[in-house]
Amino acid sequence: MTEQDTSFKPSLSLFDATMIVAGSMIGSGIFIVSADMLKDVGSAGWLLAAWLITGFMTLTAALSYGELSAMYPKAGGQYVYLKEAYNPLIGFLYGWSFFAVIQTGTIAAVAVGFAKFAGYFFPSLAWEDVNTFPLFGLTIHYAQLVAIVLIILLTFINTKGIQWGKVIQTIFTSTKLLSLFGLIIAGFIAFNWDVWQANWQNPWTMQRLSKTDGAINFEPLLKGAALGAMASAMVGSIFSSDAWNNVTFIAGEIKNPKRNIGLSLFFGTLIVTVIYILTNVVYLATVPLNELAFAKDNRVALSASEAIFGSSGTIIIAVMIMISTFGCNNGLILAGARVYYTMANDKLFFKQAGKLNKNIVPEWALWIQCAMASALCLSGRYGDLLDMVSFIVVIFYVLTIAGIFILRKKYPDADRPYKAFGYPVLPIIYILMGISFCTLLILYKPQFTWPGLIITLIGIPLYYLAVRNKKSTA
Repeated sequence: MTEQDTSFKPSLSLFDATMIVAGSMIGSGIFIVSADMLKDVGSAGWLLAAWLITGFMTLTAALSYGELSAMYPKAGGQYVYLKEAYNPLIGFLYGWSFFAVIQTGTIAAVAVGFAKFAGYFFPSLAWEDVNTFPLFGLTIHYAQLVAIVLIILLTFINTKGIQWGKVIQTIFTSTKLLSLFGLIIAGFIAFNWDVWQANWQNPWTMQRLSKTDGAINFEPLLKGAALGAMASAMVGSIFSSDAWNNVTFIAGEIKNPKRNIGLSLFFGTLIVTVIYILTNVVYLATVPLNELAFAKDNRVALSASEAIFGSSGTIIIAVMIMISTFGCNNGLILAGARVYYTMANDKLFFKQAGKLNKNIVPEWALWIQCAMASALCLSGRYGDLLDMVSFIVVIFYVLTIAGIFILRKKYPDADRPYKAFGYPVLPIIYILMGISFCTLLILYKPQFTWPGLIITLIGIPLYYLAVRNKKSTA
């Protein structure tokens, strides 16, 4: 272990790490994305199938990462795994993509989600044209400013030490888990059998849903198009299930990381997967399929909450989403800066990002992450960036899990306190599913793929510039 790694203070327990996994995963996605997923697949059976497949992939990846986290219990997580399995270039491409779009774009979108739902209580934040003003040629919405304030606030709190971030994560993640379980229980109590049976009349007929002048159109899909539709639908579920690996970035601050990181990955992803599937069952048991697919602003949770709680459902779900997005962003901000810290110590990122402040946290890395996420908030283009997040992260997940096979061959005698569950079958299944998902997106949804590939490939010249600078200063 390097000197920089030991400078972090291990202070997070297994429970804390599990809260970071679950808290980073649950943002606003579960409350929204099922609407667009239904437009793609058009049936209850395929909607749940997309969430089940995503859950299986997430759990499989998490169980596989357990071996890597036990081998390399260092700050930086996936960046370190890719660097060790392949070479520094592949690790850098991940770190660059992470900074340019994956983490910062997610932080921006989650923060704007918080501000949008705050609009239920503060009308000036409602997403309407009247709530905007010009700034440097841009049209800025007041909700975007609130999003930036939220990012700055959480960044500031996390510069004060890991304990502050831990407290926020534990409180808000526990609250949103209890709230989601409460919504699920209330949904089963309010279970509407007529709605459920109607939604399951043709559960395995895949069709694309669209709306023209208030009339809903049904377009049956052929086999090839159906595969593309399934991949398109899973963009939403995979994005909603992402960020589970954030806990690996803070390995240097977790007690007994060789044991606790793998366990937290398993417990956290399992809890969230169960919640996501049960939440979608509640949606299908309380709201007709067509209303779910075309819920206002895709807020399927709002439609379900109104069906369960009546007129007060709007307020209940708005509060839940604000709690969820606040806690989610804290976990993203806390963990993300550790990747830049590790890259800086490899002399592949800004030098200042590799230093810890008096509270033993990478303060400069936190603030540059804050600046990038805030810029994405102001640009208004964070939504476009997030469209490609699912494609990019799955590519790197596939590469990382394939790295298990490479590392076993490169270092057969290395210490492996934990070995990937179901090896080699489950990792191979994940790799095949991930490649299939990415291939289908390239074929049927190129708008999700090429921009992401371009952003990632921009990292190649940046890497060689960093290497040249590293040699010149050696």
